[in-house]
Amino acid sequence: MPPFDREGALKSAEKALRQGRIDAAIAEYVKVVEAQPRDWNSANALGDLHVRANQLDKGLQQFTRIADHLAAEGFYPKAAALFKKILKLKPEHEYALLQSGDIAARQGTLADAKQYFQAVADRRKARGDKKGAAEIAIRLGTLDPDDLEARVRAAQLAAETGDVVTALREFREVAARYEKRDCGADALAALQAAFDLDRSDDDTRTRLLVGYLSGSAPELARKVASGPTELKQVAAAFEQAGQGDLALAVLAEVAAADPSDLAVRAGLALAYVARGDLDQARTYLSAETAGTDPSLWITLGEIELTAGRAAEGRAAITQALTLDRHQAQAAVVVGCRLAESNAEAGYQCIDAVADAALADGDYAEAAVSLHEFTIRVPTHLVAQMRLVEICVDGGLEATMYEAKAQLADAYLSVGRGLEARIISEDLVAREPWNRANLDRFRRALVMLGESDPDAIIADQLSGDSPFLATEKMDLNEGISFDTPAPEPPPATTAAATTAVPQAALAAEVPLTDFGAIEIDLGEALDERPAPLPLTPPPPRSLDQVFRGLRDESNRQSSEEAAAEQYRLALTYHEMGMTEDAIKALEGATRSPRQRFDAASMLGRLYLERKDLPQAIEWLERAAEAPAPTADAGRSLLYDLAQTLDTVGESARALAVFIELESESGGYRDVSGHIDRLSKVQARG
Repeated sequence: MPPFDREGALKSAEKALRQGRIDAAIAEYVKVVEAQPRDWNSANALGDLHVRANQLDKGLQQFTRIADHLAAEGFYPKAAALFKKILKLKPEHEYALLQSGDIAARQGTLADAKQYFQAVADRRKARGDKKGAAEIAIRLGTLDPDDLEARVRAAQLAAETGDVVTALREFREVAARYEKRDCGADALAALQAAFDLDRSDDDTRTRLLVGYLSGSAPELARKVASGPTELKQVAAAFEQAGQGDLALAVLAEVAAADPSDLAVRAGLALAYVARGDLDQARTYLSAETAGTDPSLWITLGEIELTAGRAAEGRAAITQALTLDRHQAQAAVVVGCRLAESNAEAGYQCIDAVADAALADGDYAEAAVSLHEFTIRVPTHLVAQMRLVEICVDGGLEATMYEAKAQLADAYLSVGRGLEARIISEDLVAREPWNRANLDRFRRALVMLGESDPDAIIADQLSGDSPFLATEKMDLNEGISFDTPAPEPPPATTAAATTAVPQAALAAEVPLTDFGAIEIDLGEALDERPAPLPLTPPPPRSLDQVFRGLRDESNRQSSEEAAAEQYRLALTYHEMGMTEDAIKALEGATRSPRQRFDAASMLGRLYLERKDLPQAIEWLERAAEAPAPTADAGRSLLYDLAQTLDTVGESARALAVFIELESESGGYRDVSGHIDRLSKVQARG
């Protein structure tokens, strides 16, 4: 086939135009364009001929084809000119309007672009094309990258029309631009909108979480948080904001999501205990949760005892004390608190403390814990009897007599006159001048139905009665119980048998041996007469109890008092109650036997408190007493000399060091101190 003759066709078209034959000219141009589609000049001429021939659509088709090509090639001005040409011929040409808007936006003439797009939107609205109008509105909104409000509206409109891709792109880009402008709230709003459209986007979710937490909006952070770690952060934010209930609710979610997180479960338990909600606390606290934390075991014990599970509660308290003996005071506080509503629950806790103290041989601490309990529950006979027993076993004589007085009162309050009489007789035997003991004795006698209690008391106080007699009868008559008992005499008739008077037997029974008394508490409580109207003293703190025990020295012999005061001082010191320890030690120093230990301990306590004048005074008093061992005496003199040296008493310090050196040459660095202080004295 011969090649197409373009020039010939163009000449033929021009000739036809001169002759006025437009159709013939169009036909020739059609041949040229079909043969050479990229001959844009010929295509433009063909479009013009179609317009002249009233073939507008064909002409616009040629113009559009040329404009699209120019726009694609980046020749925006030429493309824009052709689209304007189209719009002059057909102003409602939507494609030309849209393309003109796009080209104007590319060229930065946003006002022109908005004008073109708005024209399209108006036309679509006019014909009821809501979706089409929305699409144009989106294009209008995204037209200016810096018009963030318009872009947000466009993104919202895109989401409403189902164009998720456009909506997500716009929300994310807008959020990034807001962040650069430090508009945190606006950025979070855009991110939240994006996350609502695509909840699988972890990056957006993380940015939201961080933003809400830093912006003090934990309630919003909770909605996007995922996993225990993030929920803990939300809980901490609620707590910081003073919203404790919500913090606990979030931590409950963590505990449900990760039951192995013992720290969270323990924290929940403690929080609910602090609120008094022990049922909820028990949900999270267990032996596994408590682990090796003694304070959690104390809490678990309180929960179990409150719920009536005595064995489990006592075991928990015991475990706490096994892990840390210093938890004893906390356990006593728990026991006393429980006693206010449930005496038996409180006693289980206190009794566990006493057992732990006794296991360590610390009778004083055991007595203190029970004493505190009995002050709050004075009618608890088991506790009162155990307190007496511990005082007897531990040699706490003064405390024992006070405990026996409390036990007598307890028996009186529950109508048990016989036991009250036995104890009150013993108390009167010890202190017949004590009106309180005499009153107890009288009340017990009245309770037992004695017609003339005052006569019985007078007879007892006369000294003729067994419990106040100054001479004791030897009824054993020299019999040794270390040798086999003699053979019994031949059997005699019942009439020949001499009955032993019951009074004589009663005189043989040690009045303080309560272990031999069988008491059925259940029967006694069911059948006892109405209790006497006693007003129990108000509950006291541990400090008050210790101070009460400290004053016992006024009611016992000086030697026994000093020994007990010294033992109590050791207990006070161990429990961190320094003031009470000092007062107890001061009482102990009244006894020559305790003076060295008590005064030296006092001096060292004042050294710890940096009270050097008081330290010197007590160390000097200790030095005046005989030391139990040579090493203890040397150590005391050394501390005294060093303290004197510290306060500038160089002469006195030198004298003590010289005395120490003369008694034990080469003790520590004494010789060095002597050399130094001698030079100081020489210079003086």
